[in-house]
Amino acid sequence: MLAKVVGKVSQALDPIYRRRIMSSTTDLSAHQVIYNGDWGAIFWSPMLWQPEGGPYSTKAIQRFVELLSQSEVDTFAISPNTQVAWYPSKAVPTVLDHYTRGDPRWGHWFRSHPPETNLAMMDRYLDLAEAGVDWLAEAIQACRQREIAPWISIRTNDPHGYLEKWVDNPINCPLFKDPKNRLRGTPLRPGRHADVLWVGLNYEREVVRDYFFSMIHEVVMEYDAEGLELDFLRTPAICEPNASQETIDAITAWIADIRDLTQERAMQTGRAYPFGLRIPAALGALRSIGLDVRAIVNAGLVDFISPSNYMQTAWNLPLDQLRRELGSDIAIFGNVEHGVNGLDAYSPEQGTTEPRCPYVMTEALLGAVAGKRVLGADGIVLYNYYAADEDNGQRICTRQNMRADYSAIRAIGDLEGLRGKPKQYAFTTILAPVWNPPFDTPDSFPDILEPDWRRAYRLPMCAEPSDCGLQLVIQIVVDRRENLPGLGVSFNDSWPTIEAQATDELLFPQLDHRFHVPEYTAFNYVFEVEKIAEGWNEISVYNGSHQSETAEDRCRNSVVIRSVELAIRQDW
Repeated sequence: MLAKVVGKVSQALDPIYRRRIMSSTTDLSAHQVIYNGDWGAIFWSPMLWQPEGGPYSTKAIQRFVELLSQSEVDTFAISPNTQVAWYPSKAVPTVLDHYTRGDPRWGHWFRSHPPETNLAMMDRYLDLAEAGVDWLAEAIQACRQREIAPWISIRTNDPHGYLEKWVDNPINCPLFKDPKNRLRGTPLRPGRHADVLWVGLNYEREVVRDYFFSMIHEVVMEYDAEGLELDFLRTPAICEPNASQETIDAITAWIADIRDLTQERAMQTGRAYPFGLRIPAALGALRSIGLDVRAIVNAGLVDFISPSNYMQTAWNLPLDQLRRELGSDIAIFGNVEHGVNGLDAYSPEQGTTEPRCPYVMTEALLGAVAGKRVLGADGIVLYNYYAADEDNGQRICTRQNMRADYSAIRAIGDLEGLRGKPKQYAFTTILAPVWNPPFDTPDSFPDILEPDWRRAYRLPMCAEPSDCGLQLVIQIVVDRRENLPGLGVSFNDSWPTIEAQATDELLFPQLDHRFHVPEYTAFNYVFEVEKIAEGWNEISVYNGSHQSETAEDRCRNSVVIRSVELAIRQDW
């Protein structure tokens, strides 16, 4: 086996082989708005897609894809698997293999979903299976009818099913029962206990690689899709950390085999079949667990990469630096995730908090996209947009704060169309429990400013027209307490200003949740939009207190900054 792996890697890295591959590099310029939805996308909120009720049918699939078309989505990356297939596979086990309608054993496969929600979703898949409908083939056909490119996104270690009775969970594959095929769940943070979310299947094992290759072969060769993505971000658990070169070579050879498969499919159909990786941007950490992205890209084995964080939008991910490092032969997509960051929205009337979501807050969506496009993103990926359609599939339209705004997608197709529109920018924060170092981009906040200290934070933004009546508001969100020291703010080397308006309101509301949580308060600083640079911008924050002679002084006059948020909004 080792000789085969080394031979395959040597071939992949050979300059002649690389030139042959790169000579057929795919033009991905048509893929500007990529909607990535997993196996639950069409099945999560049935009243949106089949409001007339009854057994689930192809009407739901057609309506869902029609909405994508109306929203000017040009590519639908469909993720049809966890450890098992959620489509009617003939190559690997499927989620319905041992399921009977209403079987309570399946009610707890994912603890974040109520049991009745899980069962209802399973029953909708069963409705289609009993009617002889292959929902994946139907979704692909619906895309092609509307000139949307259908791609397949294979999650290489999806954590669904790891949480409740994780070894014997009915939606995990038989391989997972053998401890030899499982990772140890090595803590991602020093001193932390093993994390079940990162146990996963161990790709050092040939039987695991062969299992997923069988699934990939089937979706590439038997379905009429037009592209393939391997999602190593849900979750980045492939091999044990500090993988050997032999292990890295085995993973690279596996990628090369998949590349050959997509090339074969392209020759069969006469059309390009893009192949790429959805990954964290931490290339060194990825290599440590077996995925050598630099070598894979240099060998011409992929057409694109799609870097992002695990759950929250990576606001300051340096796409321009990745481009310089990886070259111009591949496309690099910018991702928007389901979370703004770790700061919630609060409603004092209801006494409730909500995670902020850019798919609900249109201004945050536009800001996130602008920050990616201005750094040269070749397209935008909207990941798990559907998860904001409703809070679950049973209580429809009872929680309006979780209703995704599909009309906003029409505005993100190019950078020029974003200028002059209200936007929100933010920074990455610690977001427990789905906080994923060392793979996520380093979190900027929370941060602490002692007396006389200054901190600078960099963020990509797009320049704005000066004649559109907009202003730039920089909001510093801090822990609430009495006698807060004054803060100064500078934007792009401007003279620091201490003129601020105290507020408890968010820069933009999430529907009826308009405030920060009671533990935080904020200060707004106003600047002219003409000061915004095209690309990277710098916000400096000063602690104006000078009382630092003793440890007690420093503690009393320090400020905990929870976030720096920016708004492009009407001059009020």
